[in-house]
Amino acid sequence: MLAAVLSVRTFRFLVCAVLPISCILCSGRQVQGQLLFYTADTAVTEIKKGHLEFFNEYDGLQLQDPNRTQNTANFKPNYGLPHSFEVDVDFPYLAIYRTEGNAASNGFGDTNLGIKKSFRNESAGSRIPALAASFYVEFPTGDASQQLGSGLHDYWLNLIAQKSLSPATRITGNAGYLFAGNTSTGAIGTTTRGHVFPGGLSLQHDFLPSLTLGAEIFGAYAANGSLAKSQLQAMAGGHYVIRKGLNFCFGLLGGKYVASPRVGGQIGFAIDFPDFYKPSSQLE
Repeated sequence: MLAAVLSVRTFRFLVCAVLPISCILCSGRQVQGQLLFYTADTAVTEIKKGHLEFFNEYDGLQLQDPNRTQNTANFKPNYGLPHSFEVDVDFPYLAIYRTEGNAASNGFGDTNLGIKKSFRNESAGSRIPALAASFYVEFPTGDASQQLGSGLHDYWLNLIAQKSLSPATRITGNAGYLFAGNTSTGAIGTTTRGHVFPGGLSLQHDFLPSLTLGAEIFGAYAANGSLAKSQLQAMAGGHYVIRKGLNFCFGLLGGKYVASPRVGGQIGFAIDFPDFYKPSSQLE
């Protein structure tokens, strides 16, 4: 009855955003990583353990007639391998809403398959940061005619460095190179085909054992120098430990140029397996 009186957009928001929150409030375990931010951290999933991240982002787009808003529900399962490797799959479910008279698009977007390697952890007394790298291949599984996919194979190398400024504060930097393809996810991201240089910088501080807040700036520059195809955005947000093992994440973002959202918001969570199934008494 409720779904019948709600608009289609509101109903989709309830399914994509509110339902995951309900799951969050029910269970969890200690999780890792730099959730929410586009800037990746150097952590990898523990060997023989699974790690699942989910976020839902709703964006108001730049001037992209007839596109007006986009909702991205992203799922990212990871698995820890020997020798500090991690493999992951990243697949979004997209909904693009347009002006009156133009049909909306919704469906799964392009699928990313990636591998990440941690080369070095931070050590006390050393100025050398923690170091890692990741390599992704994106497969054109989304419908390009509906703007749900790029129609291209993308190949992306990302270098990661992270340094603690204090026991509670850390800074993380990324520098990437897109060998071929583009960075688009639906109506967001650079659509220039070819070489793109993405990068990001984030700062996080643990205000409480259960609360971390931070900010980042993230961008991508197309090799042809076209500002209309470049991306620059900033995000402020954080994550809160609901109980040992589960983080709830939140953030607000905004950007410049067509490839970035004008304004948007994110919520997300992450869980580890098999610890997710263990009683709290066994997680100490």
